[in-house]
Amino acid sequence: MTARLSRIQLALFFISLCPVNIIGLWWAVGSPLVMDPNSICRKAKRLAGKQAELCQTQPEIINEVAKGARLGVRECQYQFRYRRWNCTSHHKYFGKILQQDIRETAFVYAITAAGVTHSVTQACSMGDLLQCGCEATRNRPPPKPSSSGDGVKWEWGGCGDDVEFGYEKSKQFMDAKRRKGKSDIRTLVDLHNNEAGRLAVKLYMRTECKCHGLSGSCTLRTCWKKMPHFREVGDRLLERFNGASKVMGGNDGKTLIPVGQNIKPPDKQDLIYSDESPDFCLANRKTGSLGTKGRMCNSTAMDISGCDLLCCERGFREETVVFEENCLCRFHWCCVVQCKKCMVRKELSLCH
Repeated sequence: MTARLSRIQLALFFISLCPVNIIGLWWAVGSPLVMDPNSICRKAKRLAGKQAELCQTQPEIINEVAKGARLGVRECQYQFRYRRWNCTSHHKYFGKILQQDIRETAFVYAITAAGVTHSVTQACSMGDLLQCGCEATRNRPPPKPSSSGDGVKWEWGGCGDDVEFGYEKSKQFMDAKRRKGKSDIRTLVDLHNNEAGRLAVKLYMRTECKCHGLSGSCTLRTCWKKMPHFREVGDRLLERFNGASKVMGGNDGKTLIPVGQNIKPPDKQDLIYSDESPDFCLANRKTGSLGTKGRMCNSTAMDISGCDLLCCERGFREETVVFEENCLCRFHWCCVVQCKKCMVRKELSLCH
Protein backbone atom coordinates (compact mmCIF):
# COMPACT_ATOMS: atom_id res chain seq x y z
CA MET A 1 0.00 0.00 0.00
CA THR A 2 2.88 2.36 0.91
CA ALA A 3 4.68 1.68 -2.38
CA ARG A 4 1.46 2.23 -4.29
CA LEU A 5 0.91 5.56 -2.50
CA SER A 6 4.45 6.73 -3.23
CA ARG A 7 3.96 6.01 -6.94
CA ILE A 8 0.74 8.02 -6.96
CA GLN A 9 2.47 10.92 -5.19
CA LEU A 10 5.29 10.85 -7.72
CA ALA A 11 2.80 10.94 -10.58
CA LEU A 12 0.96 13.90 -9.07
CA PHE A 13 4.30 15.64 -8.53
CA PHE A 14 5.10 15.38 -12.22
CA ILE A 15 1.65 16.49 -13.29
CA SER A 16 2.37 19.75 -11.51
CA LEU A 17 6.00 19.96 -12.61
CA CYS A 18 5.99 19.02 -16.29
CA PRO A 19 4.34 20.72 -19.26
CA VAL A 20 1.07 19.32 -20.50
CA ASN A 21 2.58 17.45 -23.44
CA ILE A 22 4.30 14.92 -21.18
CA ILE A 23 1.69 14.61 -18.42
CA GLY A 24 0.62 11.26 -19.85
CA LEU A 25 4.10 9.90 -19.31
CA TRP A 26 4.21 10.88 -15.66
CA TRP A 27 0.79 9.37 -15.03
CA ALA A 28 2.24 6.13 -16.38
CA VAL A 29 5.27 6.48 -14.11
CA GLY A 30 2.93 6.56 -11.12
CA SER A 31 1.02 3.46 -12.14
CA PRO A 32 1.62 -0.24 -11.37
CA LEU A 33 2.87 -0.52 -14.97
CA VAL A 34 6.07 1.27 -13.97
CA MET A 35 8.13 -1.92 -14.36
CA ASP A 36 7.00 -2.38 -17.97
CA PRO A 37 8.45 0.36 -20.23
CA ASN A 38 6.35 -0.79 -23.19
CA SER A 39 3.16 -0.26 -21.21
CA ILE A 40 4.37 3.14 -20.06
CA CYS A 41 4.90 4.26 -23.62
CA ARG A 42 1.54 2.90 -24.75
CA LYS A 43 -0.17 4.92 -22.02
CA ALA A 44 1.85 8.06 -22.75
CA LYS A 45 -0.26 9.04 -25.76
CA ARG A 46 0.19 12.77 -25.28
CA LEU A 47 3.93 12.73 -25.88
CA ALA A 48 5.14 14.56 -28.94
CA GLY A 49 8.34 15.28 -30.83
CA LYS A 50 11.58 14.04 -29.29
CA GLN A 51 9.84 12.66 -26.19
CA ALA A 52 7.61 10.43 -28.30
CA GLU A 53 10.58 9.32 -30.37
CA LEU A 54 12.56 8.41 -27.25
CA CYS A 55 9.62 6.52 -25.78
CA GLN A 56 9.23 4.51 -28.95
CA THR A 57 12.88 3.76 -29.61
CA GLN A 58 14.47 3.75 -26.13
CA PRO A 59 11.67 3.12 -23.58
CA GLU A 60 14.00 1.70 -20.94
CA ILE A 61 15.45 5.17 -20.41
CA ILE A 62 12.08 6.28 -19.04
CA ASN A 63 12.55 4.12 -15.96
CA GLU A 64 15.87 5.84 -15.28
CA VAL A 65 14.20 9.23 -15.71
CA ALA A 66 11.64 8.23 -13.08
CA LYS A 67 14.41 7.06 -10.73
CA GLY A 68 16.12 10.40 -11.18
CA ALA A 69 12.93 12.24 -10.30
CA ARG A 70 12.58 10.23 -7.08
CA LEU A 71 16.22 10.97 -6.31
CA GLY A 72 15.52 14.68 -6.71
CA VAL A 73 12.44 14.61 -4.49
CA ARG A 74 14.31 12.78 -1.70
CA GLU A 75 17.18 15.25 -1.86
CA CYS A 76 14.76 18.18 -1.78
CA GLN A 77 13.16 16.80 1.38
CA TYR A 78 16.60 16.34 2.97
CA GLN A 79 17.83 19.84 2.14
CA PHE A 80 14.62 21.50 3.36
CA ARG A 81 14.02 19.30 6.42
CA TYR A 82 14.59 22.18 8.87
CA ARG A 83 12.82 24.89 6.89
CA ARG A 84 9.26 26.16 7.18
CA TRP A 85 8.53 24.65 3.78
CA ASN A 86 10.03 21.17 3.94
CA CYS A 87 9.39 19.97 0.37
CA THR A 88 6.29 18.09 1.40
CA SER A 89 4.98 15.59 -1.14
CA HIS A 90 1.35 16.21 -0.15
CA HIS A 91 -0.06 16.60 -3.65
CA LYS A 92 -2.78 19.16 -2.88
CA TYR A 93 -0.21 21.54 -1.45
CA PHE A 94 2.80 20.64 -3.58
CA GLY A 95 0.90 21.38 -6.76
CA LYS A 96 0.10 24.87 -5.50
CA ILE A 97 3.76 25.52 -4.80
CA LEU A 98 4.72 24.60 -8.35
CA GLN A 99 2.10 26.93 -9.80
CA GLN A 100 4.05 29.85 -8.34
CA ASP A 101 7.32 31.24 -9.66
CA ILE A 102 9.09 31.39 -6.28
CA ARG A 103 12.47 30.33 -4.89
CA GLU A 104 11.17 26.96 -3.72
CA THR A 105 9.87 26.12 -7.20
CA ALA A 106 13.25 27.07 -8.66
CA PHE A 107 14.96 24.56 -6.39
CA VAL A 108 12.46 21.81 -7.22
CA TYR A 109 13.00 22.22 -10.96
CA ALA A 110 16.78 22.35 -10.58
CA ILE A 111 17.12 19.33 -8.27
CA THR A 112 14.77 17.27 -10.45
CA ALA A 113 16.72 18.04 -13.64
CA ALA A 114 19.92 17.22 -11.75
CA GLY A 115 18.42 13.94 -10.49
CA VAL A 116 17.45 12.84 -13.99
CA THR A 117 20.92 13.70 -15.29
CA HIS A 118 22.57 11.80 -12.45
CA SER A 119 20.35 8.72 -12.67
CA VAL A 120 20.60 8.27 -16.44
CA THR A 121 24.38 8.78 -16.37
CA GLN A 122 24.72 6.27 -13.52
CA ALA A 123 22.72 3.71 -15.46
CA CYS A 124 25.11 4.12 -18.39
CA SER A 125 28.15 3.43 -16.21
CA MET A 126 26.48 0.41 -14.60
CA GLY A 127 25.71 -1.12 -17.99
CA ASP A 128 21.95 -0.92 -17.44
CA LEU A 129 21.31 0.85 -20.76
CA LEU A 130 22.26 -0.40 -24.20
CA GLN A 131 22.35 3.10 -25.69
CA CYS A 132 25.34 4.23 -23.65
CA GLY A 133 28.21 3.03 -21.55
CA CYS A 134 31.44 4.42 -20.16
CA GLU A 135 32.67 7.78 -21.34
CA ALA A 136 34.69 7.75 -24.55
CA THR A 137 38.15 9.18 -23.79
CA ARG A 138 39.53 9.20 -27.33
CA ASN A 139 38.69 12.87 -27.84
CA ARG A 140 39.62 13.95 -24.32
CA PRO A 141 42.76 16.12 -24.06
CA PRO A 142 45.81 14.31 -22.64
CA PRO A 143 46.12 14.47 -18.84
CA LYS A 144 48.10 17.25 -17.26
CA PRO A 145 51.34 16.41 -15.43
CA SER A 146 50.83 15.24 -11.85
CA SER A 147 50.64 18.17 -9.45
CA SER A 148 52.18 16.05 -6.68
CA GLY A 149 55.53 15.99 -8.45
CA ASP A 150 55.93 12.24 -7.87
CA GLY A 151 56.76 11.61 -11.52
CA VAL A 152 54.08 8.95 -11.89
CA LYS A 153 52.73 8.67 -15.43
CA TRP A 154 49.02 8.48 -15.89
CA GLU A 155 46.51 8.13 -18.68
CA TRP A 156 42.77 8.21 -19.24
CA GLY A 157 41.11 4.83 -18.85
CA GLY A 158 38.75 2.93 -16.60
CA CYS A 159 35.02 3.59 -16.81
CA GLY A 160 34.30 7.29 -16.72
CA ASP A 161 30.74 8.58 -16.35
CA ASP A 162 29.21 9.66 -19.67
CA VAL A 163 27.57 12.76 -18.22
CA GLU A 164 26.93 14.20 -21.68
CA PHE A 165 24.43 11.42 -22.39
CA GLY A 166 22.61 11.96 -19.08
CA TYR A 167 22.66 15.71 -19.65
CA GLU A 168 21.03 15.39 -23.07
CA LYS A 169 18.32 12.99 -21.90
CA SER A 170 17.47 15.22 -18.95
CA LYS A 171 17.26 18.21 -21.28
CA GLN A 172 15.04 16.28 -23.68
CA PHE A 173 12.49 15.46 -20.99
CA MET A 174 12.65 18.41 -18.62
CA ASP A 175 12.79 21.10 -21.28
CA ALA A 176 9.66 19.98 -23.15
CA LYS A 177 8.63 22.85 -25.38
CA ARG A 178 5.32 24.57 -24.87
CA ARG A 179 3.02 25.68 -27.64
CA LYS A 180 4.42 28.24 -30.05
CA GLY A 181 3.69 31.80 -29.05
CA LYS A 182 3.50 30.86 -25.35
CA SER A 183 7.07 31.76 -24.46
CA ASP A 184 6.69 33.87 -21.32
CA ILE A 185 8.68 34.73 -18.23
CA ARG A 186 7.65 31.53 -16.43
CA THR A 187 8.87 29.38 -19.31
CA LEU A 188 12.20 31.22 -19.42
CA VAL A 189 12.63 30.90 -15.64
CA ASP A 190 11.82 27.17 -15.63
CA LEU A 191 14.23 26.44 -18.48
CA HIS A 192 16.97 28.44 -16.75
CA ASN A 193 16.55 26.55 -13.47
CA ASN A 194 16.49 23.20 -15.28
CA GLU A 195 19.83 24.06 -16.84
CA ALA A 196 21.26 25.20 -13.50
CA GLY A 197 20.38 21.78 -12.06
CA ARG A 198 22.04 19.90 -14.89
CA LEU A 199 25.17 22.04 -14.67
CA ALA A 200 25.43 21.29 -10.93
CA VAL A 201 26.24 17.75 -12.06
CA LYS A 202 28.04 18.31 -15.36
CA LEU A 203 30.48 21.05 -14.29
CA TYR A 204 31.66 19.33 -11.12
CA MET A 205 32.98 16.00 -12.35
CA ARG A 206 35.82 14.65 -10.23
CA THR A 207 38.87 12.62 -11.27
CA GLU A 208 39.40 9.15 -9.76
CA CYS A 209 42.56 7.12 -10.32
CA LYS A 210 43.95 3.62 -9.82
CA CYS A 211 47.61 2.66 -9.58
CA HIS A 212 49.25 -0.09 -11.60
CA GLY A 213 52.67 -1.67 -11.00
CA LEU A 214 54.59 -4.62 -9.65
CA SER A 215 54.53 -5.41 -5.94
CA GLY A 216 52.12 -2.62 -5.17
CA SER A 217 54.18 0.10 -6.83
CA CYS A 218 52.52 2.92 -8.75
CA THR A 219 54.41 3.18 -12.04
CA LEU A 220 51.26 4.07 -13.96
CA ARG A 221 48.06 5.67 -12.82
CA THR A 222 44.84 5.18 -14.82
CA CYS A 223 42.26 7.90 -14.27
CA TRP A 224 38.64 8.55 -15.21
CA LYS A 225 35.90 11.11 -14.58
CA LYS A 226 33.09 10.46 -12.09
CA MET A 227 30.02 12.48 -11.19
CA PRO A 228 29.85 14.28 -7.83
CA HIS A 229 27.88 12.50 -5.13
CA PHE A 230 24.27 13.63 -5.30
CA ARG A 231 24.41 15.03 -1.77
CA GLU A 232 27.10 17.42 -3.03
CA VAL A 233 24.77 18.41 -5.88
CA GLY A 234 21.99 19.09 -3.38
CA ASP A 235 24.30 21.13 -1.14
CA ARG A 236 25.47 23.19 -4.09
CA LEU A 237 21.94 23.89 -5.31
CA LEU A 238 20.87 24.88 -1.79
CA GLU A 239 23.62 27.51 -1.82
CA ARG A 240 22.22 28.76 -5.12
CA PHE A 241 18.73 28.77 -3.56
CA ASN A 242 19.95 30.96 -0.71
CA GLY A 243 21.46 33.39 -3.21
CA ALA A 244 18.72 33.13 -5.85
CA SER A 245 18.11 36.19 -8.04
CA LYS A 246 14.75 37.82 -8.59
CA VAL A 247 14.09 38.65 -12.24
CA MET A 248 11.46 40.20 -14.47
CA GLY A 249 10.77 39.78 -18.14
CA GLY A 250 12.28 42.12 -20.71
CA ASN A 251 10.18 44.07 -23.19
CA ASP A 252 11.05 41.64 -25.98
CA GLY A 253 9.56 38.70 -24.04
CA LYS A 254 12.74 36.70 -24.60
CA THR A 255 15.10 38.01 -21.94
CA LEU A 256 15.20 38.17 -18.15
CA ILE A 257 16.33 41.24 -16.25
CA PRO A 258 17.52 41.20 -12.60
CA VAL A 259 15.34 43.21 -10.22
CA GLY A 260 17.09 45.85 -8.14
CA GLN A 261 19.88 48.36 -8.62
CA ASN A 262 23.50 47.26 -9.02
CA ILE A 263 22.45 43.63 -9.29
CA LYS A 264 24.64 41.57 -11.58
CA PRO A 265 22.83 39.38 -14.10
CA PRO A 266 22.50 35.78 -12.88
CA ASP A 267 24.80 33.28 -14.58
CA LYS A 268 23.77 29.86 -15.87
CA GLN A 269 24.36 28.17 -12.49
CA ASP A 270 22.28 30.62 -10.46
CA LEU A 271 18.66 29.93 -9.53
CA ILE A 272 16.12 32.58 -10.45
CA TYR A 273 12.50 33.44 -9.58
CA SER A 274 10.02 36.25 -10.27
CA ASP A 275 7.63 36.18 -7.28
CA GLU A 276 8.24 36.44 -3.54
CA SER A 277 7.61 33.34 -1.44
CA PRO A 278 4.89 33.23 1.24
CA ASP A 279 6.21 32.94 4.80
CA PHE A 280 4.82 29.37 5.15
CA CYS A 281 3.96 30.03 8.81
CA LEU A 282 0.26 29.16 8.63
CA ALA A 283 -1.62 26.58 6.61
CA ASN A 284 -2.93 28.08 3.38
CA ARG A 285 -4.22 25.86 0.58
CA LYS A 286 -4.13 28.77 -1.86
CA THR A 287 -0.35 29.20 -1.54
CA GLY A 288 0.41 25.54 -0.80
CA SER A 289 1.61 26.21 2.74
CA LEU A 290 1.07 23.45 5.31
CA GLY A 291 2.16 25.77 8.12
CA THR A 292 4.54 24.79 10.89
CA LYS A 293 2.12 23.83 13.64
CA GLY A 294 3.27 20.58 15.26
CA ARG A 295 6.70 20.64 13.56
CA MET A 296 9.71 19.59 15.64
CA CYS A 297 12.18 22.40 16.32
CA ASN A 298 15.46 22.88 18.16
CA SER A 299 14.88 25.00 21.26
CA THR A 300 18.58 25.88 21.60
CA ALA A 301 19.43 26.60 17.96
CA MET A 302 19.64 30.11 16.56
CA ASP A 303 19.46 29.08 12.88
CA ILE A 304 16.48 28.15 10.69
CA SER A 305 15.89 24.95 12.69
CA GLY A 306 15.46 26.92 15.91
CA CYS A 307 12.03 27.25 17.46
CA ASP A 308 11.92 31.05 17.15
CA LEU A 309 12.24 30.98 13.37
CA LEU A 310 10.55 27.68 12.56
CA CYS A 311 7.56 28.38 14.79
CA CYS A 312 7.23 31.97 13.50
CA GLU A 313 7.49 33.32 17.06
CA ARG A 314 4.26 31.54 18.09
CA GLY A 315 6.09 29.61 20.78
CA PHE A 316 6.46 25.89 21.31
CA ARG A 317 5.66 23.16 23.77
CA GLU A 318 7.81 20.42 25.26
CA GLU A 319 6.62 16.85 24.90
CA THR A 320 8.16 13.62 26.18
CA VAL A 321 7.98 10.54 23.98
CA VAL A 322 9.08 7.00 24.79
CA PHE A 323 10.00 4.60 22.02
CA GLU A 324 11.81 1.31 21.55
CA GLU A 325 15.08 0.95 19.65
CA ASN A 326 17.85 -1.57 19.12
CA CYS A 327 20.78 -1.34 21.52
CA LEU A 328 23.82 -3.29 22.80
CA CYS A 329 24.23 -4.93 19.40
CA ARG A 330 26.82 -7.65 18.94
CA PHE A 331 28.18 -9.35 15.86
CA HIS A 332 28.26 -13.17 15.98
CA TRP A 333 30.38 -15.17 13.54
CA CYS A 334 29.11 -15.65 10.94
CA CYS A 335 27.09 -13.50 10.06
CA VAL A 336 24.44 -12.40 12.50
CA VAL A 337 23.97 -9.20 14.46
CA GLN A 338 21.95 -9.62 17.64
CA CYS A 339 20.55 -6.64 19.51
CA LYS A 340 18.60 -6.04 22.66
CA LYS A 341 15.59 -3.75 22.87
CA CYS A 342 15.88 -0.61 24.93
CA MET A 343 13.26 1.94 25.89
CA VAL A 344 14.40 5.46 25.08
CA ARG A 345 12.88 8.63 26.46
CA LYS A 346 13.26 11.76 24.37
CA GLU A 347 12.24 15.38 24.89
CA LEU A 348 10.73 17.03 21.82
CA SER A 349 10.03 20.67 21.10
CA LEU A 350 6.91 21.14 18.95
CA CYS A 351 5.65 24.36 17.40
CA HIS A 352 2.35 25.84 18.60
